[in-house]
Amino acid sequence: MSELYNSIMAGLNEAAKDAQGKTSLKRNTVTVVPVKRYSAEEVKNIRKDTGMSQRVFAEYMGVSNKTVEAWEAGKNHPSGAASRILSMMEINHQLIKEYPFVTMG
Repeated sequence: MSELYNSIMAGLNEAAKDAQGKTSLKRNTVTVVPVKRYSAEEVKNIRKDTGMSQRVFAEYMGVSNKTVEAWEAGKNHPSGAASRILSMMEINHQLIKEYPFVTMG
């Protein structure tokens, strides 16, 4: 039999023993930090800390300039991927240099 078949069978046998309580497989617990809800002031502060104008910040975030204006006016809030990117920028102000999606000259 092939090495692949033997590997698959060994894994299945291990899983079956674990299911029957005859052994305990190592388990990992993954915790995902909930997406933060940013206030208008927090968005503006993150943008200013990066030294970007609203237009450049919008391009970096992949959203329209009107969206950034609305975030900073408190009319709506970033969500999903935008909030994750803001969290990363908040933690690491050098993120824009490490991931230069927009070139600032």
